[in-house]
Amino acid sequence: MLNPGIFREYDIRGIADQELLDPEVELIGRALATHLIRQSGRLICLGRDCRLSGQRIHDALLKGILATGAEVLDIGVGPTPLLYYSAVHFKANGAIMITGSHNPAEYNGLKTVCGSGTLHGDQIQHVLKLIQTNDFESGTGTVKSVDAATPYVAEVAAQFSALPRKVKVVFDAGNGTAGPTIHRILEKLNIEPIELFFEMDGRFPNHHPDPTVVSNLKHLQDAVHANKAELGIAFDGDSDRIGAVDESGNAVYGDMLMLIFGREILTRKPGATFIGEVKCSQIMYDKLAELGGNPIMYKTGHSLIKAKMKEEHAELAGEMSGHMFFADRYHGFDDALYAACRLIEIVAKSGKPLSYQMEGIPKLVSTPELRVDCPDDKKFQVVEKVAAAVRQRYKVVDVDGVRAIFEHGWGLVRASNTQPVLVMRFEATSDQLLTQYRDELEGIVEEAKKLAGVQ
Repeated sequence: MLNPGIFREYDIRGIADQELLDPEVELIGRALATHLIRQSGRLICLGRDCRLSGQRIHDALLKGILATGAEVLDIGVGPTPLLYYSAVHFKANGAIMITGSHNPAEYNGLKTVCGSGTLHGDQIQHVLKLIQTNDFESGTGTVKSVDAATPYVAEVAAQFSALPRKVKVVFDAGNGTAGPTIHRILEKLNIEPIELFFEMDGRFPNHHPDPTVVSNLKHLQDAVHANKAELGIAFDGDSDRIGAVDESGNAVYGDMLMLIFGREILTRKPGATFIGEVKCSQIMYDKLAELGGNPIMYKTGHSLIKAKMKEEHAELAGEMSGHMFFADRYHGFDDALYAACRLIEIVAKSGKPLSYQMEGIPKLVSTPELRVDCPDDKKFQVVEKVAAAVRQRYKVVDVDGVRAIFEHGWGLVRASNTQPVLVMRFEATSDQLLTQYRDELEGIVEEAKKLAGVQ
């Protein structure tokens, strides 16, 4: 039986061997292709990451897609950004990526591009409705294997072929999809690379490929120290999110990467617009504004951010999680391989290691993303109760969850759109205040959970 719960805000995702069985996947393929044909057209690019369930899901999905009469260009195994690129390069009407993204190895899922946008929200629910009403296109489709990697590598490498000096960089691909493709790019650049876990392995035997979790960066940090590198770069499993550490092994999170990238863009494009999300540091917004930029705080989620970028004609958007969307000099989709090259370019031109880019930025203290278990059917209700309580005491930004504005910092509570958790983050001018704000907001969350009937 098809579980409606796998149809989420940004994608379709579930435990592969329980919720994405062949009959259900075939139906999803028919529904996705039907939606794309009716909304955009018949030419669909298809790709997958290296998860062990990927080939099985690919075969079942393709069977469903072809039953609608769609024309499929199959790019094979590779990064999600490569699938996005293929849709641009081959002028496709849509694209479907089979990927579990940053989820554990037993998960898999589907990210879908329709025209120039990504399916999310009501559109994904519409795909579910097509299945429930058995409302499908029918025909005899075609499939053709295509090479998207060669033109992609050529286009990305061409932008960075004239780096002014050789930079020593450690790369950790985490046995995800980035390794083989970024290796081909690095061969064309003035970089001395140290490569960790570049072999694709869907079991992720060395560490889970999620660069937002500090413990997953240990191999990278150790290798940066051992090799005296100027920076280290990590990729998530499907290569649409970047993580970075400086020459001392300190993690540089997505909001600070946004500031580094945005500062460089503003030297060429004064007044440029940037889209951040609610988990980003206030420092990022303040500094970009001080430099003459137009930073906008928006909702978390790659699909939502892409739509907002187009609406605001932004040059760059980014998330704490490491999704970086460059419209400046690029196509506007989130691509960690391209973002890595942009970061190396900035370091190369500065003549100094990555930490130099953080000089002059006020030192606030902050937590990483904190996750609190909360059932999917209760999490939004809990956030509403938190919002009601917090509004009685503090100014609130409610663009996505609750961002409480304290006197010397802020705290965030929002419901994850991809997992049964609440996401929290805090920032303050001192450790003491950080602890105070965190204790207060966590207490409010616990009370809200009780009121919502969460054990």
